[in-house]
Amino acid sequence: MSEVLSQSEIDDLLKALSTGELDVEEIKENTEVQVKNYDFARPAKFSKEHLRTLEIIFEHYGRLLYTNLPAYLRKNVQVDVRNSEAVVYSEFANALSNPVLLGIVDFAPLQGNMILELAPSLGYAIIDRLLGGSGETLEKKREFSEIEITIIERIITICIDLLIEPWKNVIQLEPRLERIETNSQFAQIISPSEMIAIVTLNLKIGDVEGLMNICLPFITLEPVMDKLNTKYWYSTMQEKDDKSYEETIEALIAKAKIPIKAVLGTSSISVNDFVNLQKGDIIKLNSGIEDELTIYVGNINKFKALPGSSSDNYAVRVTSIIREE
Repeated sequence: MSEVLSQSEIDDLLKALSTGELDVEEIKENTEVQVKNYDFARPAKFSKEHLRTLEIIFEHYGRLLYTNLPAYLRKNVQVDVRNSEAVVYSEFANALSNPVLLGIVDFAPLQGNMILELAPSLGYAIIDRLLGGSGETLEKKREFSEIEITIIERIITICIDLLIEPWKNVIQLEPRLERIETNSQFAQIISPSEMIAIVTLNLKIGDVEGLMNICLPFITLEPVMDKLNTKYWYSTMQEKDDKSYEETIEALIAKAKIPIKAVLGTSSISVNDFVNLQKGDIIKLNSGIEDELTIYVGNINKFKALPGSSSDNYAVRVTSIIREE
């Protein structure tokens, strides 16, 4: 509420105006309020910070596509993030052509769905490549057959599974492909007036180039919107990176199989004796019965042990560890 002036303050103000101490125009300039236009049809639910964080997430996603898709397509794949923008869903739906490849994805544990749109030209190239062709697209668009949709479903499923890692700093996703639609009219996942974020990726498979659009509704991302900022994203990434990499490396090393051998002893004989060896002949070793055996891990002398048995199998009991490499 504005401050109410007393009668004496009003008299002083009128006196100052009459004597020229105050300028009316100056007072008007100081009291003018800057008004910012607001479009109620397109409320600003996604800030620039949100969109920039989504770009960072999908730049990571693009690197995963770059390294994983060539293993299935046997073709060089290049991926880069074009841009991100916030629009109403009706604008996205109206821009879709028919036929189109739309993967409807359950974005669990978040409520609702997201859409992965793949350019038809890329779809034709992927089908041609998986069926043994060189990966060429069709010049004239046509409807996808059920067999072709089943074939391309495999690649789209792989693309969806790769979403888990880029999002792990925000939420532990369990995405699942619900269905593939080739008609945009059957992909009405939210109200036409709802806000969505669209992240556009440019894919190049061999010589065929096309776009992949990721449609993320605001109502789906709303529970994690506070985590979609670069400060939070980088801080969690820094906290987890070193530890997670150490744990991963340790887990891989722990599963590695290495050869171990126990050497009972060594001996030197002539070639003539070796050639004439018969069953029952005795070779004298350079070690005694009570001597410790040498245990090799790979080619490295690592332990000393005594021979014995365990459950009717030969065994050794480690007595000392050799620390020197």
